[in-house]
Amino acid sequence: MAAPQAVTVVIAPGRPSSLELHGPLAPAALEPLLDRFPPPRPALRRHSPVHHTLRLPLSFDAGRLADLLTGPETAEPAEPLASVGPVGSAEPVESAESVASVEPADSVEPADAPAPVDSVPRGPAAFVAARRPYPLSHGHPAAPRQQDILLGSLTHPGAGFHVEQVHWHWYGPLDPERFRAAWQRVTDQEAVLRAVLARPAPHHPPRVVVRPSAVPQIARRSQGAAEWNALVAAERLREFDLMRGGPLRIVLVDEVRDAGPPGTRILATYHQALIDTRSMGLLLRSFYRAYLDDGRARGGERRPDVRDHLRWVRGQDLGPAREFWSRAAPPAGAATLPARATGDVAGRRGHGRTWQRLTPHETVRLRDWAAGHGATESTVVQAAWALLLHRAHRARPAPAPVAFAAAVSGRGIALDGAEGMPGALANPLPVAVDVGPRTRMRDLLAALTDRALDTTAYEWVSAGQIHGWSGRAADDELTESVVVFQPPDLLAARSGPLCGPLSDPAAELREDLAAEGVRVGPPELFGAHTGVPMTLAARHDGVGGLALTVVHDRARVADADASECLAQLLRLLRDLPLAVEGSTSVEEVLGLLEGRPVPRMAHRPPSSLRLLRPGAGPGAGVICLIPPPGSPETCYDVLARDHRGPQTLATVTAPADATACLTALGPALAAREPVLLGGYSGAGALAYGVAQRIAAHGWAPPLVAIGGVPGAVPDAARDLAAVLAATAAHAAAGGAGGAEGPV
Repeated sequence: MAAPQAVTVVIAPGRPSSLELHGPLAPAALEPLLDRFPPPRPALRRHSPVHHTLRLPLSFDAGRLADLLTGPETAEPAEPLASVGPVGSAEPVESAESVASVEPADSVEPADAPAPVDSVPRGPAAFVAARRPYPLSHGHPAAPRQQDILLGSLTHPGAGFHVEQVHWHWYGPLDPERFRAAWQRVTDQEAVLRAVLARPAPHHPPRVVVRPSAVPQIARRSQGAAEWNALVAAERLREFDLMRGGPLRIVLVDEVRDAGPPGTRILATYHQALIDTRSMGLLLRSFYRAYLDDGRARGGERRPDVRDHLRWVRGQDLGPAREFWSRAAPPAGAATLPARATGDVAGRRGHGRTWQRLTPHETVRLRDWAAGHGATESTVVQAAWALLLHRAHRARPAPAPVAFAAAVSGRGIALDGAEGMPGALANPLPVAVDVGPRTRMRDLLAALTDRALDTTAYEWVSAGQIHGWSGRAADDELTESVVVFQPPDLLAARSGPLCGPLSDPAAELREDLAAEGVRVGPPELFGAHTGVPMTLAARHDGVGGLALTVVHDRARVADADASECLAQLLRLLRDLPLAVEGSTSVEEVLGLLEGRPVPRMAHRPPSSLRLLRPGAGPGAGVICLIPPPGSPETCYDVLARDHRGPQTLATVTAPADATACLTALGPALAAREPVLLGGYSGAGALAYGVAQRIAAHGWAPPLVAIGGVPGAVPDAARDLAAVLAATAAHAAAGGAGGAEGPV
């Protein structure tokens, strides 16, 4: 009798998903497995004794079923595993819609609406029941900056990354229907509020489509003051469905007070992949005008809009940008954080926030000092940050590079009307300057000013593109901090330790609102969390002071060290006008901090991706093997010896979770390498969840191959290696996943 053998399963994530089963399937074992799932039941198609297809209903847990099917209980004595031949070597599977399909122009189906399907590819490796994609003209490739944001969001599940929030107070009567009608009018006029991600297509980056209509997401509730912070956190962490729901949602909170007049607090939460901070100010101004006009529609769509911007970006010549940034990108070894690595000094999760301010008098004094040296306030803030970077690494006596990212509006581009266009245009660009003990302050300010002027022609280029052009390794970050400075004309009337000010869009309409008994407060901003260890935000407050906020990743920088960084920055900004001339050296300036400790930071965590076999080169693809729960990362070492394909073969450091897997795959997705997920029985649930999350953020979901358990099934490693090779070849040929040149 032949030895027991389990099936090997390949999942094509989709709507619905489908499973290709290779190997003997015990009929008596299948029914009890399916009984563990709620109805409706999958449809089984038998092609041969060792080749079957399961078409799954929508929302069926394909990963869990794959783990059950490949477990020891389904194994039975049978003939050897059928070889996985080239595409076209067997009859077609039953058709099923896949996420490889895309939406027509300006159209998105309801979440529960079935879609027509075409015929599907043939062969045991034809795992995707693909509907023919619509032409790319029916959607616009996301801008490089948008792709960076989407990657940052997808690689940190549950963290609320790249989600920003604005809140403000509304005192007086608030008509809910009028409020909703006003936002409906804004939604009708602003294409960005109707924009969603198209369903992913193989070989293409995420794409943006604009629906012909959309309904604003508005909810209302009563809330005590003590529950406010919990609501803000919950809304930040609640995932956006960017393929269906749009980028903005609003909550009206009727405040319950012990004393004083009742009021309403309004919280707007938006995703930076489609809306940036300046955009939110523009949208709020449009809302107030619409509310005063009783929500009546006047005029058509605003142009230019998000589609015009994406067309403009797509049409840019990358040659000059690549040539410039290949020279200007921060070099390896630059100081990137204003702290000294001393091991794991943080050890906490989440983000911290610390806030201080310059008084109005100190702010005016700093502005005058900057102007006297031919610089702006923002340049001086960047220079002070560069001094802290140098101080933390000044064991080097010669001038050495320091590097950080400086946020630009992204609206200084040659697109008429870009200044007033809502969208995701704000962009952090890397800045690198050499700083040494003898560097004079005037030279440092001049170098930063020149760099700002040099980059004005490339505000549309993303940090991801620049990293690719730099030739640095995927896990070698160009910068680890961002400096954001908002000019005075965009700022609001106040700020606080947990909030930053935003423009006050109601200022010009305040009298008209007051005539209706309505008083609204200026909006305040809860900045977004990102994957950057430290973000410095500088904004003017309503009385002329300069508010400075540092948001930090507690896994890299402890609260006390972040506070010390900000305190030292504030000391420099206060004392520069009093004690520093243009000819003053950096060493002399840093004497102002004599006796202050150098903040500490944790070392950058190592990559969670462990290389098993190198690939043949760019475009060959990546096969990522996920260890089942309780298995060591070495469980695939035997399989690696059987792998003969050109793909890079890697595994995730155990214990694997979604964050580790997605972070490890981020560079491959950014480079648009074909990706395949695989593993032994037990890895299917996690691998399938990872594939679904990739699809939800605009990339074609990778196929998932799950094999039997080594030890329980002879030659399990060899069988899984064979299926992985055939599946990867099919994916590279266009069955799923894929690569394309840079935008």
